[in-house]
Amino acid sequence: MDPEYTVLGRVARRIWAVAMRARYGANERSQKLKYHIQTSGRSLHAREMAFNDIRTTLQALIAVYDNCNSLHTNAFDEAVTTPTEDSVRRALAIQLVINKEWGLAMNENSNQGSFIIEELTDLVEEAVLQEFERISERGGVLGAMETGYQRGKIQDESLYYEHKKHDGSYPVIGVNTFLNPAEEEHASTPLSRSTDAEKQSQLKRLREFERSNQAAAERALQRVRNAVINNENVFTELMDAARYCSLGQLTDAFFATGGQYRRSM
Repeated sequence: MDPEYTVLGRVARRIWAVAMRARYGANERSQKLKYHIQTSGRSLHAREMAFNDIRTTLQALIAVYDNCNSLHTNAFDEAVTTPTEDSVRRALAIQLVINKEWGLAMNENSNQGSFIIEELTDLVEEAVLQEFERISERGGVLGAMETGYQRGKIQDESLYYEHKKHDGSYPVIGVNTFLNPAEEEHASTPLSRSTDAEKQSQLKRLREFERSNQAAAERALQRVRNAVINNENVFTELMDAARYCSLGQLTDAFFATGGQYRRSM
């Protein structure tokens, strides 16, 4: 909902293209960024849940205007529980209405050239590059992780947002302003929970999958480990290994090869 998200894709594409060309010498096709957008989970509120669809619609519109390559729209009830079939259909309808009924979305870059979009693009790009510098000063991504830099930034932003939401300086309709005098809607919302039978069924299918692919999985996991050790293209081996290995098996292979990250406390 913050204005800088209006141009986040533009900024990402610009930084990606320059870095791929100037730093890595990539070809023209590699300089073209493809990116995915998911609407904001932080903006989903338990109070006045029906309003969440309005927020998600606006976020989806921004994403489409910014020419994202794929888009996930959150269901309104994700603030409380696992989405229902009905709420997921409504979330999907947001995308369908924008893509099929909203005429302006048929034009690419409909906001391009306006002062606010161009100004925001420059400001956000500068802020992102400054953040890259701060991470580099801490030894890159891995070095910054050792000091908890990224986690600290996320926690600070979360605390800042929650503080503004609670003191009302960041207005959220139906949550801290324009409140509904009636009782909160989510009090009677049924929660979706897996039954024990469903859990056991999933575990049974997992064990059967691992057992039936045991021989192929061992070979695929060894190729993944070798790719990591030899600094080769791990993603290519992962795509093949995923046909025969569970996520847990792949994760364990990485842990065994490169160690398991534990942040400093």
